[in-house]
Amino acid sequence: MSSVSPTATMVSPTATSVPPLVSSGAPMTPAGGVVTTTAPQFEQSYIENILRLNLGKFGTFYMTYEGNKEWNARIFQGIIEAAGRDHIIISDPKTGKRIMLLMVNFDYATFDEPLTYQYPGVIGNVPQAPSRY
Repeated sequence: MSSVSPTATMVSPTATSVPPLVSSGAPMTPAGGVVTTTAPQFEQSYIENILRLNLGKFGTFYMTYEGNKEWNARIFQGIIEAAGRDHIIISDPKTGKRIMLLMVNFDYATFDEPLTYQYPGVIGNVPQAPSRY
């Protein structure tokens, strides 16, 4: 029977290191340190970020569902309530019903009003308070 005795290179199972608290989008060094900046932080130009900048706006969302025998494409209309990396939540202003749409099915959206669109390096519309229908 062999026995293993702890050595200086072994790590105790109770020893843990806690990563530093990082605000969303804050840059970090390769060593894991947080870089503090005074420059304004803008969201990157991803669909979910653009939708988040336009919460409260009414839009028409075109979705495709491949392999669906009942319907291949659908159109949804509603007010943007929330947007995440993989989903959009809209609400019907007439019924109050909320619908969660998956980004994997998202084709495009149309809006009847200007969109707020701003990200680093581009002069865009300054974010405003969301409009409500």
